[in-house]
Amino acid sequence: MKYCSTCGHPVEQRIPQGDNRHRYVCVSCETIHYQNPRIVAGTVPVWEGRILLCRRAIEPRYGYWTLPAGFMENAETTIEAAARETREEALAEVNIDGLYTIIDVPHINQVHMFYRATLTDGTYGAGEESLETRLFDLDDIPWDEISFPTVRKTLELYLEDLRNESFQVHVSDIRYSMKARR
Repeated sequence: MKYCSTCGHPVEQRIPQGDNRHRYVCVSCETIHYQNPRIVAGTVPVWEGRILLCRRAIEPRYGYWTLPAGFMENAETTIEAAARETREEALAEVNIDGLYTIIDVPHINQVHMFYRATLTDGTYGAGEESLETRLFDLDDIPWDEISFPTVRKTLELYLEDLRNESFQVHVSDIRYSMKARR
């Protein structure tokens, strides 16, 4: 950030009085510009025992498989964001079955939240951000082509919980960069 969104003057990084972190502060109007983690919301959409995945048509990780998910917008709940992203990326309507994973990703300032979901009628397609979508049998998930560590972790937990016939909410974090995984 270089300029204040309130008055247009330059900003500087400093620790404001009463705070403990560096923030962007306007040199003119003293507005403090907080930067907070972004929320990614998505679903684990299932139809007749198969999981719907999307092949990414955008960077990062173009061509890799992912669960339908994306950044939450202002004025929507995480459930609304997860359903909207599923609709946009997979052209699928879902019933949300419950919160499933919350994964903090502090090195990129994000929190990923996935909900278990069921397709309402089994229809799906490829939205603008997807090259293709496909329902995968559990034994056919393309593990070597999964896009992000949070997606892999969510899928692994889902398969484990399915085997145990008990779904719970999983809270964890991933503290490494994708570059380290390549």
